[in-house]
Amino acid sequence: MRIVAGVHRSRKLETLEGDNTRPTLDKVKEAVFSSLGGKFYEGSILDLFGGCGSIALEAISRGMEKAVIVDNNYDAVQVIRRNVASLKEEDKVSVWKLDYKKAIKRCEEENLKFDLIYLDPPYRKGWYNEILQRITESSLLKEDGRIVCESLKEEVLDAKGLVVYKEAVYGIMKVSYLRRSEEHE
Repeated sequence: MRIVAGVHRSRKLETLEGDNTRPTLDKVKEAVFSSLGGKFYEGSILDLFGGCGSIALEAISRGMEKAVIVDNNYDAVQVIRRNVASLKEEDKVSVWKLDYKKAIKRCEEENLKFDLIYLDPPYRKGWYNEILQRITESSLLKEDGRIVCESLKEEVLDAKGLVVYKEAVYGIMKVSYLRRSEEHE
């Protein structure tokens, strides 16, 4: 696992041993950030199921100013903290050990809004639409912000106030890109 582009390009990241996390493949990361373009330069990202932190750290490497990385697994949080420290980005990155419900609530309480929200929850849990609805209700996404979801390719995303505007399939997984629907802009 490595940073693909930006100021930390080619820097290796530690990953969690075992099956508890699925690090996003470098080719998928590159495709996601290419699809998003430079739109989020100097913005903020919420990585709600951080794993090893590679998505948010990729965003920081590419110019985002702030990141919140959330994971509920103690060992994953330790790996994320080590990765943040190895890149010396502690001033830009907050790491929270919380479940997604508590993290969304904390973001709401702190009035945090994000340009990019990345979701890669455990597959087969059926959480996607509930998470998307909570994000929409909590107003965590900035007006022109985007949500990117990694899921099994058969997962159907549907949340009031959001529209899927692009999808790409990579083997058994799919990356979906969402934005506010026209009626909510």
